[in-house]
Formats: sequence, structure tokens, C-alpha cells
Amino acid sequence: MTARLLYVMDPMCSWCWGFAPVAQALIAQAAQAGVPTDLVVGGLRSASGALDGATRRYILDHWQAVAEATGQGFRFDGALPDGFVYDTEPACRALVAARQLDEARVWPLLAALQSAFYEHGLDIARPPNLVDLAERVGLERSHFAERLNDPATRAATAADIAWAQGLGIAGFPTLLAERDGRLALLTNGYQPLDALAPLLARWLHQATGA
Repeated sequence: MTARLLYVMDPMCSWCWGFAPVAQALIAQAAQAGVPTDLVVGGLRSASGALDGATRRYILDHWQAVAEATGQGFRFDGALPDGFVYDTEPACRALVAARQLDEARVWPLLAALQSAFYEHGLDIARPPNLVDLAERVGLERSHFAERLNDPATRAATAADIAWAQGLGIAGFPTLLAERDGRLALLTNGYQPLDALAPLLARWLHQATGA
């Protein structure tokens, strides 16, 4: 019997930032039962140009709703400045690169990316900022930079995104539970911990007896 959780998300998805404390608690709950969690990047948004004013206002209104619903911190002053290109693929690729280099560093890097973007206004679509954050969580700078730009990493990132799309996952965060190759949906979209922890506990008991 094999069992794992699959956390499908995007580091530049505001609801995923809102869900971050819940995800951390659920991942720890599963780990206590001996069930690991794998991260799958979803590829929320690609963009070839800078945000226009209307889109910026729409996104910031959305962030405000997430902040009110979840209590997570957002920096609104100066957020999404003129010229910002909201392309989430580089940040997703950074997580895939970390996964390839040192799987234990994926979760610290995810936390660093989300905090840098939402709480500190750092543009995490820019590779130099991604390399800085990776170094901060213990990844060797030059190795990470090389892996980030490797065509194989781009392909692996695209494969994650295609896998999620192939399952029909259209929103994030999504948390799946897999046992012996069979997938069960724990949540698609934000839910509070008190709604999800009992659901996960029941699945863990069925999957592991824990």
C-alpha cells in the first residue's frame, strides 16, 4: 500500500497564500501518520505584457477578499507596480528546480516565495530574486541558478501544469489524497482547517490505520 497527499498550487495564487497555514497543518497531520506530501505546481497565470490599471485593481480587490477571509497578511502599498508582468511560470519553475535539487527545501522555498511576494512586494517573476530566495533557504546559489534555467526543468514544470489540467483542476489550492494510485479530492479551493482536518483524519485512518 502506498499513500501520499498531492498539493496542487501556485506560489503566486492569492488563495494559496491564504491557505498556507492550513496546508502546513494538514501536511504535518499527514506526516505524523507516515504519509508524505508532494507539491505539484499549477501554472496559474502566464502573461506577455504588464498589467493594465483595470486588471491591477481587480487583482488587488481579490487580494483584499482573501485577506479578510483568511487573516493572511498582504502588502497593498505599492503592490503590483507599473510595469509588473504577472507571469507565475518562473516561480513555479523555481519550486520544481528545488524539488530536483533537494526535496526537503521545497517547502521552505514555497514559504519564502509567498511571503516575499505578498508581504514584502518582491517581484518573484524575476529570476535573480528567485535565486536570492533559494540561497536564503539553503540551496547552493550557482547550482540552483543553473537548474532554474535548464530546459529539462522547464519541461518538468510544463509536465506538472499539464498533469493538473489533465485532471480538470481549474482552481487552486487543490489537495488530493492518493492511495494505491487512486485519487480522492480533499479540497478544491480554500477551506478552513477545522473543516479539512477531520476529513483528512478519516482518510488517513482508512489508508494507514493511523
